[in-house]
Amino acid sequence: MGVVPLDQMHTYIGTETGRSEWFTIDQDRIDRFAEVTEDRQWIHIDPDAAASGPFGATIAHGFLTLSLVSYLSAATTIAPSGAMMMINYGSDRVRFLNPVTVGSRIRLISTLKDVTDRGGGQILITSSTVIEIEGEEKPAMVADLLTLAVMQPT
Repeated sequence: MGVVPLDQMHTYIGTETGRSEWFTIDQDRIDRFAEVTEDRQWIHIDPDAAASGPFGATIAHGFLTLSLVSYLSAATTIAPSGAMMMINYGSDRVRFLNPVTVGSRIRLISTLKDVTDRGGGQILITSSTVIEIEGEEKPAMVADLLTLAVMQPT
């Protein structure tokens, strides 16, 4: 994560702020996510049945892909200098555009979309995020990521 002076944050709007490293989605991760979420649909956890299905292999849950945004965006988000902490504030406009088949590698690309001073030492940062699938033209997911920067008291 890059740190930028608060009074310069707005100058980065529309700028790509980073790309994560590639991250492999393996069957073990898909299976563990299925257990935690109780979503054991065959398209996720049954490689034999999924081989005959529409994607030719098991696929990651869309919410598994979304849940990795926190990890993948850690290196792509910019923060205002003087921030005491950065808090996940939510996501807007989440769309799952392309399934992530087992063994695929994904990465996140982040572009600063907006910076809003909410008062009380809170800065709302909106980033447009795209999760790409290596070798695929169509991304796995797009979303606006909302992060709340809580500033040090002055």
